[in-house]
Amino acid sequence: MAMSKKQQREIPRFNTPIIETHCHLDYLDRAELDSTLEKSREVGVERIITIAVAVENLPLVIDLTRYTPAIWGTQGIHPHEADSYNQVVDAIIRENAKDARILAVGEMGLDYHYDHADRGVQRSAFERQLQIAADLNLPVVIHTRDADADTRDILRNYSTTLCRKGVIHSFTATLALAEFCLAEGFMLGFNGITTFKGADNVRQAAAATPLDQLVLETDAPYLTPVPFRGRPNAPYYLPFVAQAVAEIKEIEVEELLRRTYSNSVDLFFSGVQNIPGANITGTHH
Repeated sequence: MAMSKKQQREIPRFNTPIIETHCHLDYLDRAELDSTLEKSREVGVERIITIAVAVENLPLVIDLTRYTPAIWGTQGIHPHEADSYNQVVDAIIRENAKDARILAVGEMGLDYHYDHADRGVQRSAFERQLQIAADLNLPVVIHTRDADADTRDILRNYSTTLCRKGVIHSFTATLALAEFCLAEGFMLGFNGITTFKGADNVRQAAAATPLDQLVLETDAPYLTPVPFRGRPNAPYYLPFVAQAVAEIKEIEVEELLRRTYSNSVDLFFSGVQNIPGANITGTHH
């Protein structure tokens, strides 16, 4: 029987909790944030990692991790912002990344699609942030677009020093880069792109990713999954991503959620003490 439009648009609720491994909560105002947290909790999102990308949002991410126990963060500079990377910024990231609520260094990497910063500058900022992660024994959150060869070469140089590896988030690169990163011990992050009609390459990468190296994300407010494509994205759309990836992997959604939950804990939360339970709305400060 065909599903009605209403049923198709209802966000599914599964038994297994979900960890949102990549979104940008600082783009929301306070009212939107409260509403997003509430809706996310209702569909089983237990923890949210909000990602730093620029000098100005490094402190905003820290502030968000104080807002409710369910929000965690990262510290890093996106390749689009690589021109701003200098010794002062390096020192800020290094210091902030020691905070108990900061789980990783990033979002860092290379973007040769938009080339918002000189490629040499991008490579330098990428390498310096990888060094911070190596020094502090933290995982990394990597963005790579149209930069497979340099991404591979740089990661190869850190192969032995980056003990906790990390995630290639919103993976859209070639199967060859996927295979290299997986062999190096990285996880791959998949989001609403897996639901897009023209994204066969991303579905192929997800199909090739072992279940113990796969995590879920939204990259909200971007990349909203079908059936809500065109609206701002949010962590509460993660169940649609889970359904799409489970279909690609040809397993039950609950099984996929169990595996990705375990992967997310292993990658980001190993060694983290006193993790609060699933009360995502928590205590506001």
